[in-house]
Amino acid sequence: MPTDKKELFLTFDDGPVPGPTEFVVNTLQSYQAKATFFCIGDNVRKHPTIFAKVLNGGHAVGNHTFNHLKGWSTSRQSYLENIHECEAQFQQHGISSSNLFRPPYGRITSSQIRALKPGYKIVMWDVLTSDYSRSLSPEHCLKGSIEATRPGSIIVFHDSLKAERNMTYALPRLLDYFSNQGYVFRTLREA
Repeated sequence: MPTDKKELFLTFDDGPVPGPTEFVVNTLQSYQAKATFFCIGDNVRKHPTIFAKVLNGGHAVGNHTFNHLKGWSTSRQSYLENIHECEAQFQQHGISSSNLFRPPYGRITSSQIRALKPGYKIVMWDVLTSDYSRSLSPEHCLKGSIEATRPGSIIVFHDSLKAERNMTYALPRLLDYFSNQGYVFRTLREA
């Protein structure tokens, strides 16, 4: 996000799930930080109380499809239906429209983009923590994330079981590092 302010945009993909999502919400609260959660609709369906904790924490939510579909290997119609299915889960929690969308794996076709535009803002990232990679140590995940971050960065973590080891190590340390430098953490809804 273009800015001359000390602000960062933390994002979390693939939740809500028991354990990792709750850790994220509690950690963010301890730093008075806000974030944007790109949720899988089926996880919202399975874990409504955890999704409610995200909303009650004042965080923004975005659509990440209902089943974490790869846009490149999914027909436009099926992809759009899956996005609408996720949106229906949000509506059950009083969210009329999230208007933020992140394609799983960052893979989306130009036809899918055209169909989603004017209603959605498609959000990618400039810092990928790679917390999901079991071959990376938690320390390497943190070091690479800090080195790549600059004012206005959109940082991707994952609130998933696969990423839990690296994320639970890197997130509080990244928050601490940038908080001590005077950065604030905002939602993409505020951008």
